[in-house]
Amino acid sequence: MENDVLRNIALSYSPMIDRNRAVVATRLTVSALRTGGPLQADQLLAAIAEVWPEGGTRVSLNVMSETLLNDLLRAKPLSNVMIEIPSFIACDPVNTDAILQLQGNTLLLHGRPPSMLPRELLPRFKYSIVDLADDRRRNEVAGQAEAAGVTRSVGFVQSGVRTTAEMEASFGRGAVAILGWPIEDVVSQSGGRAGQPDMAVLVELIRRVDDAEDVDKLDAVLKRDPTLAFQLLRYINSPAFGLSVEISSFRHAIMLLGYKRLKRWLALLLATASKDVNMRPVMFASVRRGLFMEQLVANSGDEEMRGEVFICGVFSLLDRLFNKPFDELLKTIPVPERVYQALVESAGPYHPYLELTKAVETETAPVINEYAETLLMSLLEVNRAVLGTLTMAAQLE
Repeated sequence: MENDVLRNIALSYSPMIDRNRAVVATRLTVSALRTGGPLQADQLLAAIAEVWPEGGTRVSLNVMSETLLNDLLRAKPLSNVMIEIPSFIACDPVNTDAILQLQGNTLLLHGRPPSMLPRELLPRFKYSIVDLADDRRRNEVAGQAEAAGVTRSVGFVQSGVRTTAEMEASFGRGAVAILGWPIEDVVSQSGGRAGQPDMAVLVELIRRVDDAEDVDKLDAVLKRDPTLAFQLLRYINSPAFGLSVEISSFRHAIMLLGYKRLKRWLALLLATASKDVNMRPVMFASVRRGLFMEQLVANSGDEEMRGEVFICGVFSLLDRLFNKPFDELLKTIPVPERVYQALVESAGPYHPYLELTKAVETETAPVINEYAETLLMSLLEVNRAVLGTLTMAAQLE
């Protein structure tokens, strides 16, 4: 039976990143865009359970529809589903019993309460979500709250963080995690470490694979960095790749996959090769961009197109990783013409797919809908691509 809720909502995702720069959960934002019949929480939970089964990794649900959220509070989410509850709903006595019944789930209080939170509810919230723009801690001198005798029994997760500098400042104020993609200033913060040996090896490998050089020459290049060889084989043997046999060597990979399919996994490695911990959100985004763009064309594109949009998504943040503009960067890294058009000229057939991908990361539901219509795609198709992407990404980690 078709999941009707996916026809009328826009799904978007972002990471929840702890102070070690590890992604500890995925935030899934659910925006109601079309009004047909009432949105069913059980259908939403069924779709989520396919990606995050019980006992698996954690997901935080940010439901933008008050009706759907009220229905969700009275459903039975799996224990690994965290629920964000807006403060105005938490403060309404009508919802107190329903919130108390969610014993197996982690609850997050979203926003500053407009009135006093019912006393019995306070222990139910493990964290509060505080937007950076509303964070009063920013104006406090270090230790000022403690000196004044102010105690905060609920830890906080910072939202609205867009730069590495903001991320580091949030952790300095005691945030247990941040929500979002802190990638806007990552180049200046990282120092543009494009000269790492593993990246140089990968760029050379991609050029040689593009030229279809002899297997022995390619193998000799890869042996200069054994860690990369291990990572490559780990990716190729992951469930996301769907192979029925285990690949045991780089030579075996070339023989079984061929040069074109191998190139996409080298592209993925290039986008995730940085050792800088502050680059992890960039690498996290790169993988999901490639997988999402490939999912978007899964039913309409041929194998060549699927491979090219994957590389387009994975490479779409290389300018940050290498601290170079795309027109300069892609002189050394060969890419198909349609990928070049999207990354350098913001044009061509792949550009709308890339813009839709960015909209899904920034939780801008109207823009998601706009680009879906431009690509003649339904919300159901886009939402399936989102959930498929997150499933495959989890298999790669």
